[in-house]
Amino acid sequence: MKIAIITSRFNDAITNALKAGAVERLKEKGIADHQITCVDVPGAIEIPLMAKLLAKQNQYDAIICLGAVIRGETTHYDYVCEQVSFGCQHVMMQFDIPVIFGVLTTENEDQALDRVGGAHGHKGKDAADTALEMIALVQKHDI
Repeated sequence: MKIAIITSRFNDAITNALKAGAVERLKEKGIADHQITCVDVPGAIEIPLMAKLLAKQNQYDAIICLGAVIRGETTHYDYVCEQVSFGCQHVMMQFDIPVIFGVLTTENEDQALDRVGGAHGHKGKDAADTALEMIALVQKHDI
């Protein structure tokens, strides 16, 4: 089994925590370092392209996409969230590979921090759990 993790560097205190949680969970579940490929991209909007490039390699059983888009004073937030979620979904459907959307979309930094080990759990770990579950489901129902 091979899993790719794409992480946005923007809001890196949060995204690094997401990635650390995802890697930690995968290792807890028996996935070795050599089965995990981590790729960092500048921002969330670049995640779908990297997901597509990795999916085209046909080497991965799942791709986990991690980022943090925090609302600012402009509508830029809405466009970024929409494009990233659509792009990830498009890659998943085009290449028949689980592309896990672990991109936080929060109103403020405190909400994001609550989702990397705070009051709302750890979404990096949740993304890893989802990837493993989807891999199993795809393998079970592959025609």
